[in-house]
Amino acid sequence: MKKYKVIGLMSGTSLDGLDLVHCTIWKKLNQWQFEINATKSVDYDAAMTAQLKHAITLPSEKLLQLHNSYGQWLGEQVSYFVEEQQLEVDLIASHGHTVHHQPDKGITLQIGSGQHLANNCKKKVVCDFRTNDVALGGQGAPLVPIGDQLFFGSHDFCLNLGGISNVSFDHQGTRKAYDIGLANMILNHISSKINLKFDAGGAMASRGKLNTKMLEQLNALDYYRLDFPKSTGYEWFTEKVIPIVDATEDTIENLLHTSIHHICEQIAIQITKNSSRNNATLWITGGGALNHFLIDMLQEKLGTVALVTLPSPTLIAFKEALVFALMGVLRIEQETNVLASVTGATSDSSSGVVYLPL
Repeated sequence: MKKYKVIGLMSGTSLDGLDLVHCTIWKKLNQWQFEINATKSVDYDAAMTAQLKHAITLPSEKLLQLHNSYGQWLGEQVSYFVEEQQLEVDLIASHGHTVHHQPDKGITLQIGSGQHLANNCKKKVVCDFRTNDVALGGQGAPLVPIGDQLFFGSHDFCLNLGGISNVSFDHQGTRKAYDIGLANMILNHISSKINLKFDAGGAMASRGKLNTKMLEQLNALDYYRLDFPKSTGYEWFTEKVIPIVDATEDTIENLLHTSIHHICEQIAIQITKNSSRNNATLWITGGGALNHFLIDMLQEKLGTVALVTLPSPTLIAFKEALVFALMGVLRIEQETNVLASVTGATSDSSSGVVYLPL
């Protein structure tokens, strides 16, 4: 088959910016292959961060305007990237930015109009990867496990630490995955109280002390007792988590320290429950992999259940964008890119909507 030159775009719930990865993707001897050629991260300025953060509260007309203008902005960023790096591109695969995610109500919305994106960068675009799965009764998330299976299946567990934590693993020949719960979303919320985007390396958290009352409240959240398939998002965070954090009177260091204990405890519970052997490999990507205190704490809580392994800094930062690039290629090839075993949908699907530039 042909080698696809693809740009994958990812904007996550942690609101730290847009990731772009240019990669070559092809299939050889029935095995999917990739090569990363160029990457770029674009930080959101204060205005964009505020727009995306509060998009969930917008009335429909204003939300549609943001959907279109954000799609145009995505197209502009692609054009800059292509020009700067002199890239050849067959396809753009865009996750968009999730505003609403309530699969129990049949609702998921990722803004970033595919038509505006395509028109602005003059490239074919695949986006809106979640809607079809939700229409098929699935959670519409997590989606990245298809990449874990096809690109990184040699690891026992693939853990992504973005705004939320999600895990994927093989269980009796079937891929299983779900959102465990909190990750950078709570840490960035706490850091923002002192006008920091994040706690670099977990330095502040490492100086803190445990607030046992806050830890007990976070561990008692009902979401953790739900069976998978399950997914969560910003609505759950604002409704259930922020009130606990904001009602806790303590230092920023202690709030961060306690949150990391909570994140690591919940991850360790899930890995322990699903591991079939000692010293399983736990392969971690996403911004949380750069939080040294979190990674050390997680290994401590896992003990010999699993050994934490970290890939290259490029894959840590751009794995999700890479997987959406793969999902775009799978959609064009009409191959499965969303797994019912992960989302709980009635069937696997080749999801995503294709937009051609005008």
